[in-house]
Amino acid sequence: MTMFTQPIMKNFKLPYCLLLVIVLCSAFVYRDNPQINIVFIGDSITHGTVAKDQSPPNFVGEFLKEKLGPNIQVSNQGVSGRTTVDFLPATNTLFKKVKAAAITFYADSTAQLVFSVMLGTNDSAIQGPNGSPVSPPNYQSNLKTIADSLLAVYPNAKIVINYPIWYSDNTHNRSTYLKEGQQRVLSYWPQIDALVKEYKKSNPHHVFAGDKKAYPYFEKNYLTDFKPENGADGVFYLHPNTKGEKALAEFWSKALLKAIK
Repeated sequence: MTMFTQPIMKNFKLPYCLLLVIVLCSAFVYRDNPQINIVFIGDSITHGTVAKDQSPPNFVGEFLKEKLGPNIQVSNQGVSGRTTVDFLPATNTLFKKVKAAAITFYADSTAQLVFSVMLGTNDSAIQGPNGSPVSPPNYQSNLKTIADSLLAVYPNAKIVINYPIWYSDNTHNRSTYLKEGQQRVLSYWPQIDALVKEYKKSNPHHVFAGDKKAYPYFEKNYLTDFKPENGADGVFYLHPNTKGEKALAEFWSKALLKAIK
């Protein structure tokens, strides 16, 4: 009896082991493939200047699907020429559209809602865009108002604030940027640092510092990754081309992954 009982009992245990493995695998699949909805806030660089379906947010969606699975949705709320002033709730224009995009996503309570923000290029201009030039303290204040307003409506959301990227110091189209504007962009960086530090104390795990690496990358690779544009002060470089948009999307994706995880 003993000689035959032991193998039979082992055979009976096998299905239970398999069932346990299946359950555990299912749990890991669910955890590793969450639904993530991302609303992008920005100017023409976010909106994309090559083709509607080839914007940085679209490329971010593709990149994150490779890393996290298919359950990624993006909404591109970038608008050309806009500043942090334009996205303030008080304007009752662009912020309202951001909320409308987020509400659709927020209906799924199991999904992670994320806002990816990159503003500052047009804020930094000497003249032209709304509110420009935006002083560094006002830039931080505007970002804080936007973030506070988003978290008031979507308290479980995460906000990633990416640092504005490089542009050439002769940039001058309908708006005037030049060297003063380029230097102002860099003066915004400590404002983002301070804001993120403040949120770590007041509302931890909701507001994150985004990408910083795109700036030096484009400063070095603008001839291959930016579009040459004719301006009042010669050929300038302000907007990424397709190669640059893909590079920017990868930088943003890596910053988003840190926040999501």
